[in-house]
Amino acid sequence: MGMYSYRAVGPAGMTEGQIEAGGRQEALRLLEGRGLRPIRVDDSVARPAQASGSGWNLLPSQVTARDLERFTRQLSSLLAAGVPLSRCLSILGRDGSRPAAVAAWRQLRDMVVDGVALADAMARQPTVFPRVYTAMVRAGEAGGFLPLVLGQVADFQARDKELRSRLVSAMTYPAVLLLLTIAVLIFLMTFFIPRFQVMFEGLGAPLPALTNVIIAASEIVRSYGFIVTGVLIVGVVAARQWLASDEGRRAWQSLVLKMPVYGPLAGRLAATRFCRMLGTLTKSGVELIAALQIARESLGNQILADALTTAIERVRKGESLAKGLALCPDLFPPTIIEMIAVAEESGNLDTELVRLAEESEKELDAQLRLAVALAEPALLFIMASFIGTIFVGMVLPIFTIQDYIK
Repeated sequence: MGMYSYRAVGPAGMTEGQIEAGGRQEALRLLEGRGLRPIRVDDSVARPAQASGSGWNLLPSQVTARDLERFTRQLSSLLAAGVPLSRCLSILGRDGSRPAAVAAWRQLRDMVVDGVALADAMARQPTVFPRVYTAMVRAGEAGGFLPLVLGQVADFQARDKELRSRLVSAMTYPAVLLLLTIAVLIFLMTFFIPRFQVMFEGLGAPLPALTNVIIAASEIVRSYGFIVTGVLIVGVVAARQWLASDEGRRAWQSLVLKMPVYGPLAGRLAATRFCRMLGTLTKSGVELIAALQIARESLGNQILADALTTAIERVRKGESLAKGLALCPDLFPPTIIEMIAVAEESGNLDTELVRLAEESEKELDAQLRLAVALAEPALLFIMASFIGTIFVGMVLPIFTIQDYIK
């Protein structure tokens, strides 16, 4: 008998503890007998040996998208080479470069060795393997083409990561300009204006209204800057909690879709991810209705997902996919609907959806470049306007003082 540490989901939520059993399989049966759904079961004796001797762990504790993509591609290559699944997982469990990834692959191997199907074992680690990932692996296991499915999953992950990196790169420069504008304004308010204020007070002449407003703003920043910063931090925390709720998330996502430039970009991004995921799922052998339900969760916008729910119900009742998706004009313009209809008629839906995603990515990239090209001069204009207003406000008293002396 040995002690096994476990993490499981029960009626009261996530729970952790230890259980005594003659082996991992018996520990799993005992936990399931208690009404728990095991996520992780490890030999508690072996766990201290994996800990750092200093008690510090400076590495990230989660499996990253890069780790998962690398694991998927290597597993696909090993399986295609004829290596048994359990041995593949053992090899990958020794080949990981990060402790979090190594632990996840070893847990997966232990469950597979104990007789759990690969997709079911992945489903027990939802923080590591997304639902769409598990669904595609389950289809590959059932159809006998798991290496092919894993290769398609790895390709999807790579393209999705590339698209996200384009978005981040496109928004980096405007964000830097915005932060620079805020930093310059803080410097002017706290260092530059007070020196002019002392000079103006010594002259004793009346100041223009614009100069008084700027000096008053400077005094507020210097006197209540920490309080304002604290209020902003509390506001940000409260806003994040509100956005985490279903009501707040829906309100924010609805506002995003109504924005003049970013709204259409958000809709195009959601449609691109949906088409690529649906095409990959159907190509992997996933049934259309199930693929639609899984791909709906990839949209990242609950408002669009709700609209797509009605379309899925229409498809479930026997209508074509094109007619169902036509109910979501914010996601799918008429040209895309026509292409999908033709693809359905020719029986080439999966390939056409992937091709549509690739074309949409090119258009999205062009739109992102245009949006950034418009945002850069707009931010520069705003920055110059604030700085110019402060400069004019500090120069005006010079002319007023001359008139006062005359």
